[in-house]
Amino acid sequence: MTTTEAPPEVAARPTPVMRGYRFELVKLVSQWRIRVLLVACWIAPAAFVALVSLQSQLPTDTVFGRSMHATGWAGSLVVLVFSCTWALPLLTSLVAGDVFAAEDRLGTWRHLLVAVRSPRRIFVAKGLASLTVLLLLLAGLTVSGIAGGLAAAGNRPLVGLDGHLLTPGDAAGTVLLAWACVVAPTLAFAAVGLLGSVALGRSPMGLLVPALLAFALQLAQLLPLPVAVQLALPSHAFIAWRGLFTSPAQTGPLLIGLVVSLAWAVVATALAYRLFLRRDFTDLAYEGSGRRVLVAGALPLAGLVALTFVVVIGATPAKGSGIEQAKVQNSLATAYAHLYRQQTRELHRPDVTEARLRATASCDKGGSRVADHGPGNDWRCVVYWHLPGTSAVGNAIYQLDVTADGRYVADGDGPKEVNGYFQVHTSMGDAPNPLWQFDGNVDLLARNPKE
Repeated sequence: MTTTEAPPEVAARPTPVMRGYRFELVKLVSQWRIRVLLVACWIAPAAFVALVSLQSQLPTDTVFGRSMHATGWAGSLVVLVFSCTWALPLLTSLVAGDVFAAEDRLGTWRHLLVAVRSPRRIFVAKGLASLTVLLLLLAGLTVSGIAGGLAAAGNRPLVGLDGHLLTPGDAAGTVLLAWACVVAPTLAFAAVGLLGSVALGRSPMGLLVPALLAFALQLAQLLPLPVAVQLALPSHAFIAWRGLFTSPAQTGPLLIGLVVSLAWAVVATALAYRLFLRRDFTDLAYEGSGRRVLVAGALPLAGLVALTFVVVIGATPAKGSGIEQAKVQNSLATAYAHLYRQQTRELHRPDVTEARLRATASCDKGGSRVADHGPGNDWRCVVYWHLPGTSAVGNAIYQLDVTADGRYVADGDGPKEVNGYFQVHTSMGDAPNPLWQFDGNVDLLARNPKE
């Protein structure tokens, strides 16, 4: 009698990560919703900029909005502001916030686990696929916004947030760098989307987590919070790119914002990974657990905010709101000197340097009964400068609306021939008066000039 030995069983190998990544990417791109988003991001910004540039009323409440007729680079920055406020948080919700929840709704986890044979590789593949789609959407917003702006207003110099003039080449590099800087906070919100998608399962709340977080942080930015708290939030990098448009660049808040955003991206992704490996895939009706989300998701991220706050307090000169009287006066005087030179060129007068103007500013907030610091629309300033060739000293009055993030709008209040009217009369006809209204930015981390 002869016996035959059964061949040894060969353990099935998990599917390679790259093959799983391509599979997940194809699944995402095949969805009609993702295709609509891709088309919209590559076309809508250009159409929006072109349409707005044809209007007589510009979005002056938006940073660089009042410059959309002057240069095409301003249109791209208006798109960037809108993207940071609404588009990117919504896109992260629709892509990263649904990448795991979709399998719960369709009941396809067991099929995917049989095919890939590795929950770890499934997580990596889905994370990389959603990241790829988000980067494609962000690239579309960037290219379309720039193309639409240049087509509508041309490749012209751009006035920075301190009044200095950026050449078209400098403007191009700075605008591209500003768009690149929002990749980090986008990754942070995408990681939060992954965490919500894993933790809440088929519940629609997982899809809304990044958008709700962005909305809550926008409300927080409107409050007069201490500057250290603002810098500890992952959304600050969405506005800190404004510091690139001053000379010298206000890089302190931007660098902190990028580091904080990347920290959020790493921590939120790690939390999502841990939850994903521990979940029960046999429960087809899994809808997450509120207690689990609180303990494994919200509390660690809140702890990260607290830790960041402590680090910022200890490592930077952050104090109070960061908006001090001396800082406002210095910023306004600098911007006025730069813009005075621009007005001089428009009027074909002899050029004068900022050093010869010796511009200074005196600002008061809300009268003698209000402390001269913090945000508000009750700042009143008088700018003084020395008229070239004479001993006389000129003055101009401004009303300032300073927001908690350091941005301010200076509204000229006379004299009429200097800053009291929106146009100046030149030999070529009427032209916009650069001293009438303009945007500025206070460096929240700068040391007080009086110190």
